[in-house]
Amino acid sequence: MDKKEKLLTTALHLFVEYGFHNTPTSKIAREAGIANGTLFYFYPTKDDLVKALYLAVKGKMAQDIAVEIEHKETFHDIMRGYYSASLNWALKNKTESRFMEQFNSSPYLKQIAEEEIKKNNQPLRELLQKAIHEKIIKPLDVEIIFTLISGHVFSINQYLVRKQFAKPEQDKVIQDTFDLLWDMIT
Repeated sequence: MDKKEKLLTTALHLFVEYGFHNTPTSKIAREAGIANGTLFYFYPTKDDLVKALYLAVKGKMAQDIAVEIEHKETFHDIMRGYYSASLNWALKNKTESRFMEQFNSSPYLKQIAEEEIKKNNQPLRELLQKAIHEKIIKPLDVEIIFTLISGHVFSINQYLVRKQFAKPEQDKVIQDTFDLLWDMIT
């Protein structure tokens, strides 16, 4: 693991444990075993570090989900794959998921260009637009549908984390709640 990666990994764990404001860069550098100057060489400010970590986690999540849906053919199967892969990613990557929750409800979100935020979700947005055009899903604004899907995924993830079901029950909840989502958008 290179120094930059070590800083991001350490920052991820500390931000989730202590929050953004209670995690000084000196603590990140110390726990990463890296000099303060090296941290600031890669990330001139703590804000830069937080935003870089968000983009790294968001990018990794998007890659992992894309792998799960790349061989799906129908819109329904792609959406089911996206939904279950998103939830399974969040459940498997609890620290990253908690970081994303923190970031998305922080002032840092406004510091990321909207284009940068949408970049990882653009394929899904395009797919939704195509499904609207083909009358597969309701003719609503893509952003509304995307927001409904994102909110649904977030809420069900919170539910699954809280309940800590065994895998079979977890899979059933994911299946049942996808069916609810599908009914909502079609």
